[in-house]
Formats: sequence, structure tokens, C-alpha cells
Amino acid sequence: MLYAISEIAREAGKIVRSAGDIAAKTHIKTSAADLVTEYDVAVEAFLKEKLLALVPDAVFFGEEEALQGDPSKGWVFIVDPIDGTTNFVRGFRQSSISIALARDGQVEYGVVYDPYREELFSAQREAGAFLNGQPIHVSDKPLGEGIFIMGTAIYKREYIDPSMSLTTQLLRRSCDFRRFGAAAQDLCYVACGRAELFFEYSLSPWDYAAGSLIVTEAGGVASTLQGTALPILQRSSVWVCNKTNQGLLAELEV
Repeated sequence: MLYAISEIAREAGKIVRSAGDIAAKTHIKTSAADLVTEYDVAVEAFLKEKLLALVPDAVFFGEEEALQGDPSKGWVFIVDPIDGTTNFVRGFRQSSISIALARDGQVEYGVVYDPYREELFSAQREAGAFLNGQPIHVSDKPLGEGIFIMGTAIYKREYIDPSMSLTTQLLRRSCDFRRFGAAAQDLCYVACGRAELFFEYSLSPWDYAAGSLIVTEAGGVASTLQGTALPILQRSSVWVCNKTNQGLLAELEV
């Protein structure tokens, strides 16, 4: 199953790489910060067809299409066709395809594919995490010797000040931070040890479902900013880190 999902993600990546005249095919959803392109829609349609052929009785829970069915029961695909749409539109080449397959509200398989770098992160519950087929693991560095990644929850403007406050607290405790604008990849960068920690105040399920499994299977920790289990099927805050920094959250003003 993991191999089949991975191959479908790679095929969908060809649509992303072939994109041209993106600006002319971009539309505003809710605000100038919340965009959708014709490629998002095309990739999601491709993924829906191919993934449901694998598991015909699954519910499809994608960013660009209204949900049909109950995602908390049975199998459900949780899909972001292009995570980092603004990056995609602006030509930053920092976007990914994120696919999670959950059963009864628990993610069993996760794939995040960066079609530009051709990096495919994958995990199966209780079977480890991988980058292009090679095992990966979170780092063991304390934050004082490492870096963190943050997201700005830009669709929810009420979180701007808390995000900046938490960034300041963490920056004082770390070497530096990064802000890439593509949460699914951000989680995978913690999973493979490129960063020690990631947080964002508000993410949709398709932003973090696959990545959170990849992090935990790589030996990391994933929770809400309140330290509770991620709900997977609801918008939520997200905090992921290596186990060396597991107790840090309790020391911060969130």
C-alpha cells in the first residue's frame, strides 16, 4: 500500500513540475493570502481517481473538494494536492503533495513528495519512516544547538501576535529559525533531522496528517500546542520536535 501511494504521488508530481503560466490560472479563495490554482484542482482530481482505485470504499478528504462521507469511520484519504500553494504561485519551488491514509481516525500510512527535489518521505505505522527508501530519524540535538521551523497561520490573523511571541521565545533558546511556507515538508524536515522543532498555531488536517506520522515513525513527538494528541480530522495547532526537546513546550508561554 505504501509503495502504491508513493508511486501515485510521484505521478501527481509530474503535473506540478509541468505547470506553466501559473499566475493566469490562480484564483482567490477567501483572501489574497488564500489561493487556489487550476493545478491544485487538477492534481486533486488525479489523486482522487487513483487513490480510490486502491481503496474503493475509502472517504476522500481533500483540500479543494467538499467532504462526502464520515472521515472518522473506516478508511479515509487525507490529501493536500499542493501544500504551499503561495510558494507554487510565486515560483519558490517549495511545495509538496501530501497524502495520508487513516483508518477509524488514526493515520496508518503517510507520504509527502517534493516534486522539485524529488524527495519522497514516507511512513507506515509501526514500520519506520523513510526518505527515498532510506530510513530517517529525528536529530538528538537540544534546541540550543539546533534550529526550528515556524508557520504563521496566515489564514487566521488572530494568531499573528502569538506566533511572533512564541518565535521570539524559541529564537532566544536556539541557533536560528526558518519559515518555508509548506507545513507538510516542514514536519518532514524535523523527521529527517534537518531541524529540531516545528510549530504552527492553526493547520488543516491535510497539512499535517501525513507529516505527523512520518515524524513519530522517525522517533519524534507530535502534539497540539496544548500538549494533547493531534485530532487528525480537524483544524489544529501543531507542535513537533525530537525527544530531546520534548519537555520544552511546558516551559513556554503559548
